[in-house]
Amino acid sequence: MSYSDSDSSSHGGDYKNFRQITRERLLYEMLRSAKTGSSKSTWKVLIMDKLTVKIMSYACKMADITQEGVSLVEDIFRRRQPLPSMDAIYFIQPTKENVIMFLSDMSGKSPLYKKAFVFFSSPVSKELVGHIKKDSSVLPRIGGLREMNLEFFAIDSQGFITDHERALEDLFGDEETSRKGDACLNVVASRIATVFASLREFPAVRYRAAKSLDASTMTTLRDLIPTKLAAGIWNCLAKHKQSIENFPQTETCELLILDRSIDQIAPVIHEWTYDAMCHDLLNMEGNKYVHVIPSKSGGQPEKKDVLLEEHDPIWLELRHAHIADASERLHDKMTNFLSKNKAAQLQGKRDGAELSTRDLQKMVQALPQYSEQIDKLSLHVEIARKLNDLIREQGLRELGQLEQDLVFGDAGMKDVIKYLSTQEEASREGKLRLLMILATIYPEKFEGEKGQNLMKLAKLSSDDMTAVNNMSLLGSAVDAKKNTPGGFTLKFDLHKKKRAVRKERQEEAAWQLSRFYPMIEELIEKLSKGELPKEDFPCMNDPSPSFHGSTSLSSAATSSQGQAAQSMRSRRTPTWAKPRGSDDGYSSDSVLRHASSDFRKMGQRIFVFIVGGATRSELKVCHKLSTKLKREVILGSTSLDDPPQFITKLKLLTANDLSIDDLQI
Repeated sequence: MSYSDSDSSSHGGDYKNFRQITRERLLYEMLRSAKTGSSKSTWKVLIMDKLTVKIMSYACKMADITQEGVSLVEDIFRRRQPLPSMDAIYFIQPTKENVIMFLSDMSGKSPLYKKAFVFFSSPVSKELVGHIKKDSSVLPRIGGLREMNLEFFAIDSQGFITDHERALEDLFGDEETSRKGDACLNVVASRIATVFASLREFPAVRYRAAKSLDASTMTTLRDLIPTKLAAGIWNCLAKHKQSIENFPQTETCELLILDRSIDQIAPVIHEWTYDAMCHDLLNMEGNKYVHVIPSKSGGQPEKKDVLLEEHDPIWLELRHAHIADASERLHDKMTNFLSKNKAAQLQGKRDGAELSTRDLQKMVQALPQYSEQIDKLSLHVEIARKLNDLIREQGLRELGQLEQDLVFGDAGMKDVIKYLSTQEEASREGKLRLLMILATIYPEKFEGEKGQNLMKLAKLSSDDMTAVNNMSLLGSAVDAKKNTPGGFTLKFDLHKKKRAVRKERQEEAAWQLSRFYPMIEELIEKLSKGELPKEDFPCMNDPSPSFHGSTSLSSAATSSQGQAAQSMRSRRTPTWAKPRGSDDGYSSDSVLRHASSDFRKMGQRIFVFIVGGATRSELKVCHKLSTKLKREVILGSTSLDDPPQFITKLKLLTANDLSIDDLQI
């Protein structure tokens, strides 16, 4: 497969989403390209290291790999059986250890494999290439040697991570060390650059400027994170421009580099979409959910591991829907199925009473034509029921309402104290997250004894209060000194009893508790319109005239769709389940209606990278804005964190004797 810039970059050719391109590069450009000459009909061995096996597993299924002629997948550091009649494909990082292992496999009189096709995940140094060339016995056995420039995990059709679970600890920790922080940022920069090398995109690089660059204030490593990362990416891109064939020489997309200090509330506030609720409340391991299936014969229920991923059409439809919307839709799907089945109708009429979703589920399972499709539907009915039970048991509606009122300035300190004093059933984690939001908006309320008193009232441990206190290491959302129109802080009176850290948006929330939006939503919209201030978000490159032209086109398209968001202080009467029909991009019908529409007409891609972990609400925003702006918005981060993981990481910022390696993430 020839791989030119027209295959992938947003300035030409058939449009493919981010994950599709990643998958096709691995399957066709790498695996299929090893089918040469007489070896076309033979099976091959695929050898990977710990990182590349994850890269592969996020983008491809085992069936895809097998279809491309791979019969065996091996770990480069494991002892392997010699297969001298088979060719091997090496997909490895360009490290000295990996190259030594490869040479030991293929050198001497008895190599492990007949021929080796070597693909490096990122640029390889001249020293390592020289090391390979030195071994004269290996050279004739190398069928191909090239750089794939693919060193990221495609976690979503519009999302990737660089696999740096410790980034928050290394960069925002209490004992920040420049050496450790710089080493982390260098690897992150290299991996982000492989995203652009993979897609044949050359970005205009924007980044959050350091907040204090005057002579009187010393700039910390934390404050310079986006600046340093932007410089690192820029250096890598400069090399790609020279070394990669068909790499664009002018800007084809936009990249905005941020860090976790831009929005400290998004990682801890309760997000009410089906996807976020599943990962927040169900103790899932990654995307794996343990589904309990009742036995038809009355025996022990069967446990089955299922993956909640994009190949499941129901998950794809409902994941960004509000949990109340998702529950209604699942009930409707069950009802529709049963209404088409005469036996089920008779059963329903005989009972006379209105059927619950669970009754419907049991009836469907008893039907003779119980199929894989209904199995999926039944799975999601069970999950939605569990979530609604947990929401009720933990009093999350009341907590969620208070969280949102705090953020929008409709509640203050007194309301929090009242909640902590009266809500006995509230969970420890719920109260902790509430105080973390409070500490972001009212940091002065946690100084000295005030913080201790709040801790006692909430009945939290000193370990929990470490997480609350460590919010300050991410910087304060309250910044009275700085007030720029496109900035990341809102100006308000520090003596005012109630403060808002979000402005109401014009678009009407279709569901209660969906008022909250992550800060990146506002920033991406401003970037797309060309309204992001250069003093707050400088650009590494001065974009060429052609780039300005394309940006203004996309801006015009955006502005014709709706006016810029304005502050509205009108208070709505929220209901748990307003009628559907909203076209706000959040509801699942809206998402599905637009998801498959004219992808080819999409404008230039927008990439947003958040150092220190991204959230599911931020990933959802990227899907929503892709439809709204008609530009594919891709979110990158060092990791994707659900609230429990983020809280644990935050505690580690000041814990010298703990390491994130002990965490199950």
